[in-house]
Amino acid sequence: MDKYLNLRPGNLHGNAPLSRIDAFGNSPVVFAPGSPVPWAYADPKAPADDSARESLIGDSLMSPAELHADSIVIDGLIIAKWNRELFEDMRKGGLTAANCTVSVWEGFQATVNSIASSQKLIRENSDLVMPVRTTADIRKAKELGKTGILFGFQNAHAFEDQIGYVEIFKQLGVGIVQMCYNTQNLVGTGCYERDGGLSGFGREIVAEMNRVGIMCDLSHVGSKTSEEVILESKKPVTYSHCLPSGLKEHPRNKSDAELKFIADHGGFVGVTMFAPFLAKGIDSTIDDYAEAIEYVMNIVGEDAIGIGTDFTQGHGQDFFEYLTHDKGYARRLTSFGKIINPLGIRTVGEFPNLTETLLKRGHPERVVRKIMGENWVTVLKDVWGE
Repeated sequence: MDKYLNLRPGNLHGNAPLSRIDAFGNSPVVFAPGSPVPWAYADPKAPADDSARESLIGDSLMSPAELHADSIVIDGLIIAKWNRELFEDMRKGGLTAANCTVSVWEGFQATVNSIASSQKLIRENSDLVMPVRTTADIRKAKELGKTGILFGFQNAHAFEDQIGYVEIFKQLGVGIVQMCYNTQNLVGTGCYERDGGLSGFGREIVAEMNRVGIMCDLSHVGSKTSEEVILESKKPVTYSHCLPSGLKEHPRNKSDAELKFIADHGGFVGVTMFAPFLAKGIDSTIDDYAEAIEYVMNIVGEDAIGIGTDFTQGHGQDFFEYLTHDKGYARRLTSFGKIINPLGIRTVGEFPNLTETLLKRGHPERVVRKIMGENWVTVLKDVWGE
């Protein structure tokens, strides 16, 4: 689908080369010897203390850049405009794997077409990316210095009314499916409508997703439907990309009680940085994003948290119009307004800044590794039945 994939030549940055200077004006450094990722960010010009610059790993000391290069880094949700320039930015950012949206409002056939286009794009850029179907594939991507692409849906609409389609999409490489996208479908209700809860058909879909190994995502799902999916599922479920309403009230954000409930039932939370849902909006910085991560972690714990940026890099206003209208064309559900990612992590290539920021804010290396990707690997291994 052209909405998610751009098979035509393009350049997200115009004709200019990808920047190697971060948002703080720091100079680049080369990653650790042997690392597949060529560029990272230098230590800050005026670090608060040595602990922000170095972490003890075994008998060696690593800078934030080296720690980022050594870590598994996973983004639990990217819906950017796919082309080679984006894949190059993923490698610049040291991204090991990402859950990449291939369906929002599309039905079965249109989603199959989207996956076919995605597979072609991956083949054509196999020096940078590779498909991910297992956690072993994630580790293989790390070893090979590539970014693993996991297919995901932001709506179960593609299943239509056929339970058997769940397994077909699993066989096509889909590993995470959001149950609803903002509004009601045959499974349940999204966060912008009166919530009728999980339907009887929805319970069958949850059971089939459990059986074949597809993770249930509840990021845009209504509170009642979410609660019933959490209780119905025999496998961990996720808010793959959300923010806490404790920092900003918004229909898309999750309350402290909702965050605690999913964690108490073995679920997982990926924290987004989508500006309209952050407290400071388009004036947010990477520290505001880190604050949101910390807020959520204080509720769910250090083992149930990860990253889910919701990067929309490269898309124009037409794409956001498609997202914010029911079924992609009907009534308007919301308006995002101006979208500017937080200063310091405005592009996928700036991912190393997040590792550095978390260290600067006092988080130990062990916890930073978990947040940046290790926790995602653990929960996906469980859901995928490995």
